[in-house]
Amino acid sequence: MKNGGGRTSRIRRRKLFTSSESRGVNESYKPEFIELKKWLKDRRFEDTTLIPAHFPGTGRGLMSKTSLQEGQTIISLPESCLLTTDTVIRSYLGAYIAKWQPPPSPLLALCTFLVSEKHAGDRSPWKPYLEVLPKAYTCPVCLEPEVVNLLPNPLKTKAWEQRSHVWEFFSSSRGFFSSLQPLFSEAVETIFSYRALRWAWCAVNTRAVYMKRPPLLCLSPEPDTCALAPYLDLLNHSPDVQVKAAFNEETRCYEIRTATRCGKHKEVFICYGPHDNHRLLLEYGFVCVSNPHACVYVSKDILVKYLPSTAKQMNKKISILEDHDFIENLTFGWDGPSWRLLTALKLLCLEAEEFMCWKKVLLGEIISDTNEKASLDVAQKICHYFIEETHAVLRKDEEVALMNQLTLVETLRTEELKILQASAKALTTLQTAFS
Repeated sequence: MKNGGGRTSRIRRRKLFTSSESRGVNESYKPEFIELKKWLKDRRFEDTTLIPAHFPGTGRGLMSKTSLQEGQTIISLPESCLLTTDTVIRSYLGAYIAKWQPPPSPLLALCTFLVSEKHAGDRSPWKPYLEVLPKAYTCPVCLEPEVVNLLPNPLKTKAWEQRSHVWEFFSSSRGFFSSLQPLFSEAVETIFSYRALRWAWCAVNTRAVYMKRPPLLCLSPEPDTCALAPYLDLLNHSPDVQVKAAFNEETRCYEIRTATRCGKHKEVFICYGPHDNHRLLLEYGFVCVSNPHACVYVSKDILVKYLPSTAKQMNKKISILEDHDFIENLTFGWDGPSWRLLTALKLLCLEAEEFMCWKKVLLGEIISDTNEKASLDVAQKICHYFIEETHAVLRKDEEVALMNQLTLVETLRTEELKILQASAKALTTLQTAFS
């Protein structure tokens, strides 16, 4: 490993990541946050509840200056601070967007504005916000290929799809970028590069809040629901909190109200939704430790790999599962195999004389002790396969010298290993009933 970035170092970093007792370090004195607060104050926002801080594990976030109570509004960001498609259309880009056919998407409008304003540097009125945005992201589209290949197979497939999607987004937008040449002294190809657009795409995808807006005639009819919210977007995710977040039409502010108490000088969290770690990594570029929604996905190929060689009518059984939407979202969780996974396995393990009962299986009925035992045995074999595969990946990652990216993958894989070990234990308990 390069620069002392071996596995021991990553384990040390992961232990720091999982520490929930370490207090944050106040960062409000830093020049970029001083400038951001001045910029926000000029736009009629001055927060007295939260301050920027750096926390072990989550990185930059917001710390409470006082204790927060249930139902308290933790942030109220005026519309003048939000970056929306309205912001873009009112800017120098508006006339070019209005002329371009077919109309650009709302996402392209936002990404183009971010790249253009970042290129403007000190001349951009949005510089104080741009300065606190991450310089790089850890969504799969930004990971090195050898790191992507260490992801679990279902997530790996989606990661490569994401990379293809963003490349297509860039390629299909080149003509529009060329139309902006009169605005720049440099060649637009150097400004609107793939790397620049990928950065902007990640900024919108990972940081935007949901804010449905009426369609604009100069934009494509795709839903216009993204708004970048300076300062508010420093709030990190936790699955253990509850918040209400929405744009208040009366106050013309984007408001977040917490339903969870928070102590003084603690990190304040919001919840992005009940997402598993695959979704969090794919959409936001991070993994949540001890995520109650985390799970391990079982693909169709793995589903049938460990079935008895004597299993009959396999193609027909698979067809039934597909027709009844029982071939996707089959998982192991903290409590063991999901009901969907066990149901699919029970159907696949039906003996020839039991096959006529497949509808009862999908309704959750028990067909026979033999069928129950066979499905649990297959589930146990699949679980142990995943445990061995995960151990193999954790050993293999020592060959890849990309410390920060591997810390992310290692955290994901280690969490999945814990889930699988818990599932194996749960399955052993269930199997004893049929011993």
